[in-house]
Amino acid sequence: MPRVKGGPQTRRRHKKILKLAAGHRGVRHRTFRAANESVTHALAHAYRDRRNRKRDMRALWITRINAAARQHGLSYSQFMHLLQEKNVGLDRKMLADLAVREPAVFDQIVSDVKG
Repeated sequence: MPRVKGGPQTRRRHKKILKLAAGHRGVRHRTFRAANESVTHALAHAYRDRRNRKRDMRALWITRINAAARQHGLSYSQFMHLLQEKNVGLDRKMLADLAVREPAVFDQIVSDVKG
């Protein structure tokens, strides 16, 4: 019996990995062994960081809201507490966007919540 090595399947698998490694530097985009390791790590980092991006963005929104609220003499936690008491249905993403792009509207929200 002749030995079966699976040439076409192996070539397809290698080509798939090398295509994913396009843009990697040095030998990492040329040889399968290095490319396989590089792609495996890259995909793991991408998977992890898609989740981390959500927590990073939330932290950015909180920082922006805090900075805008402190201009009106409120801390972030005091401002959010007042929003909750007044049943204002704006989330952190919208509040941060208003604080950056529409400061007048944000000022109006703060004055409504304070008064």
